[in-house]
Amino acid sequence: MKTLLIGNPNVGKSVIFSELTGITAMTANYPGTTVSYSKGEFNIDDIRLELIDVPGTYALDMGTEAEVIANDFLEEGADVIVIVLDATNLERNLYLALQVLDRGFPTVIALNLMDVAESRGIKIDIEALEDELGVPVVATTAVKGKGIDELKDIIINISGKKGVYSTTDWGEDYWKAAETISKKVQSFERARRTLGDRLDAKMLQPLSGSLIAILVMLAAFAGIVGVGMGVRNFILRPIFNRLIDPIIRYAITSIIPAGVWRNIFIGEYGFLIKSIEWPLTLMLPYVASFYIVLALLEDSGYMPRLAALLDSVFKEIGLQGTAIIPLMLGYGCAIPAIMSTRSLSSRRERVVVSTLISMGVPCISQTGAFISLLGSKSLFLVIALYLISLLTIFISGKMFMRFSPNLPEPMAMELPPLLWPDMGTAAKRTWYRLKSTIVEALLPLTIVVGITAMLYETGGLHYIGRALNPLVVGWLGLPSEASVGLIAGIVRRELAVLPLLDMNLTNTQLFVGAVVALFYMPCVAVFGILTSEFSIREALVVGVITTGLAFFVGGLFNHLFHLISLVF
Repeated sequence: MKTLLIGNPNVGKSVIFSELTGITAMTANYPGTTVSYSKGEFNIDDIRLELIDVPGTYALDMGTEAEVIANDFLEEGADVIVIVLDATNLERNLYLALQVLDRGFPTVIALNLMDVAESRGIKIDIEALEDELGVPVVATTAVKGKGIDELKDIIINISGKKGVYSTTDWGEDYWKAAETISKKVQSFERARRTLGDRLDAKMLQPLSGSLIAILVMLAAFAGIVGVGMGVRNFILRPIFNRLIDPIIRYAITSIIPAGVWRNIFIGEYGFLIKSIEWPLTLMLPYVASFYIVLALLEDSGYMPRLAALLDSVFKEIGLQGTAIIPLMLGYGCAIPAIMSTRSLSSRRERVVVSTLISMGVPCISQTGAFISLLGSKSLFLVIALYLISLLTIFISGKMFMRFSPNLPEPMAMELPPLLWPDMGTAAKRTWYRLKSTIVEALLPLTIVVGITAMLYETGGLHYIGRALNPLVVGWLGLPSEASVGLIAGIVRRELAVLPLLDMNLTNTQLFVGAVVALFYMPCVAVFGILTSEFSIREALVVGVITTGLAFFVGGLFNHLFHLISLVF
């Protein structure tokens, strides 16, 4: 049974989608467009339903790409339509709802954000709204799961039943109808100005907003590093060192006699040891803590406010403030970050932001590797690395603006309500992203570790290192064995860092290795998404720019440190 989820942007459609499907979703492009939608499945009373989260739109007027896609989905037909309305902005939301209701599909209204509406003194008569629209209306607070069970029951009950909205023939004057209906069904009480309201206002003021942004980012960084290091050092490493590692070594020693094959499994680059140790103790704690922080920032509504605050700063590099959202997502994974650039206003902005993400934004797996590599020496080194990342983004953006000086369009962005994040919803989103990231990384990491182990034990690594010595040893000042990271980093960028963990390196070498890995070429998966989103030519240009920058900046730091005899 096909069900469409339709509504304005920022009304909580994605949360309702997650509540109904359990986030077992597939995201795809609509054919011939850059607009994406989510598709998932769920069961009600042994009935299998397909749920499609239609791109958010304000109308069906065919004026934007999202409006065209929404119309196309409606033309294809559906068994049930779920229209999600924002209870804090009923009149504007009703404009789209009335247009959809005119199509005559079995429809239910999910009146979302009811808790926020009540806190603002907005009262809505649900029964009166049902009478006006002629379809069922369910009051929901999706982030807390309220109203979801009732919504499921109604979806099944209305399948095949058409609704006829209103007792008045409004024709196509939807704005007049929306205004009249909203006046009939809602009333307002004087709401007390809360601490959240005052904080919301401060977030958008230049001085106070900047201070809040700095505090939020510092708290986010401290949370990611602190929680990640704590889980790694006090839980995961002891489990691996005292339980998993001894069991694997005992099993392999009992089965395989001493020699090359045993070393391939449990030697210096032991296939069975490193393919479990690296993802478990180096990636997992930091990936999990990052996605927890990201989910909390998303659910709170702070990200759009940060975009509005930084709009003037981003204009200096020819971008809108909305570019902060894909850039922030890039610190999780470059693939969804590059896909999210579809929301930007021009192709030029999409290309520039995608290049900046590929060039100077480390994914969370890299972050875990960087913290493991540098954190035990000094957190200052980790902070310095990320300051270099931010500086590179700004300088590169200024350079792109000089070559392509088109000014960005003025930013128009709706700010969703500032909410206290729901931990249950944040946990679900974190688990889904964490599972996807680890599963995606596990196979290529295992293959690369296996190949590295065989090359090391058979002497192949020696020949590769000798061939790359002028670059790796001469220019970068790293040991010959570090060449394996440059090769492995093509598959997954964090693999350019992980081999360095088992080498006895100076602080200078550690930092140079981290800098090279920071700017290194996009991994295979990111290269693929750059090709599909833009072209093979642009993907190759990004690869050349990032690789050249990695070796240039890495060598520059190496020679600079030696020139001034600076040892950390």
